[in-house]
Amino acid sequence: MSQFDLTGKVAVITGSSRGIGKAIAEELAANGAHVVISSRKLETCQAVSAEINGRHGQGASIAVAASISDKAALRGLVDTTVATFGKIDILVCNAATNPYYGPMSGITDDQFFKILTNNVVANNWLIQMAAPAMIERKDGAIIIVSSIGGLMGSKTIGAYNISKAADLQLVRNLAVEFGRDNVRVNAIAPGVIRTDFAKAIWEDPQAEAALSRAVPLARIGEPQEIAGAAAFLASRAGAYVTGQTIVVDGGMMIGGAL
Repeated sequence: MSQFDLTGKVAVITGSSRGIGKAIAEELAANGAHVVISSRKLETCQAVSAEINGRHGQGASIAVAASISDKAALRGLVDTTVATFGKIDILVCNAATNPYYGPMSGITDDQFFKILTNNVVANNWLIQMAAPAMIERKDGAIIIVSSIGGLMGSKTIGAYNISKAADLQLVRNLAVEFGRDNVRVNAIAPGVIRTDFAKAIWEDPQAEAALSRAVPLARIGEPQEIAGAAAFLASRAGAYVTGQTIVVDGGMMIGGAL
């Protein structure tokens, strides 16, 4: 049996109606997991869930709408998953927001609070809801999708980067807390990926060419390339990995541009 086999596992993925979250859900389902598709809009979640059920059989996926800013909705996401599948083995905190672009001097308190609440506090809410049952079973995998922004500064997305850096420390701290109970907590830090978040780059040929020159692999990343890292961390293949951040950026962080 492959170390990546997830047969019988149940995975909840936030922000999974599109982009990186959708690619992760599809990859985990392809490896045998039951997956819960979740984002704010039920219709888009249902469409993705139907695609997955069409490929892997009815019952491979369900759709549960939940806004990450709504603690009660997250509680409902956990409760509905457990009521349907009996447990949560894998939690992927992928959903995030960034309502502000510009220097930190220009951000409003409401914008900063929203970024920190949605990108950090909400992750902790959801983890604290799902982790107790994992701890009781002595088995679980938690993944936060962060960003290479959490490892660098920025003149335009500084608040977002601050939130992503906080996620990396949340991972390290919870890995220490949960480790004795065989619950692993890790992060993935994507570089520039072909999603709506980076649309301004990949829709502009000059911008994409400039990015490619700065990346050793000389191209923008694709959502499924983040999904592969998630499958590793969620499966037995990653059984001895916890508290870590896997950078998936085509080499951007190490440089290489002339």
